[in-house]
Amino acid sequence: MNDIKFKPIGIIHSPFKEMKGVPIQPSAGEGIEGTVEVFPEYLKGLADIDGFSHIILIYYFHLLKKTTLTVIPYLDSHTHGVFATRAPGRPNHIGFSVVELVKVENNTLHIRNIDIVNETPLLDIKPYVPQFDPNKLIKTGWLKNTVHNLADTKDDGRFIEYE
Repeated sequence: MNDIKFKPIGIIHSPFKEMKGVPIQPSAGEGIEGTVEVFPEYLKGLADIDGFSHIILIYYFHLLKKTTLTVIPYLDSHTHGVFATRAPGRPNHIGFSVVELVKVENNTLHIRNIDIVNETPLLDIKPYVPQFDPNKLIKTGWLKNTVHNLADTKDDGRFIEYE
């Protein structure tokens, strides 16, 4: 299969200048604000986005240089396969976050509940629609016993070795 190449459509701005100390999920970044600068050539793609309260940001973990298939994730002390986690050191370094859309000003989206490092390249935006994602009988795997620690857990630097 040929390589797949992505072109950023914008840049995510946040108060986090490095990975260490970043909330590990948007719900743990409650109240933290940032902006998404969508490049001017994609401005028409923002039409009607202001009608949504939440959006999905798909982005590239630009600070990572290495990949791993097993990790010790933030909410556990045991090794898990990277695909059973939301750890950043993934084969394609792609991340996503569901954030609150506060307002839209031209090509700038003001967002809240952010867990993303400053100047992260934005690959795509999708509206968050809870009815699109079935949520009955959800199992949370190994996280079921530790997810209650989410609000108090920040990036502790364990993935800095991947920078």
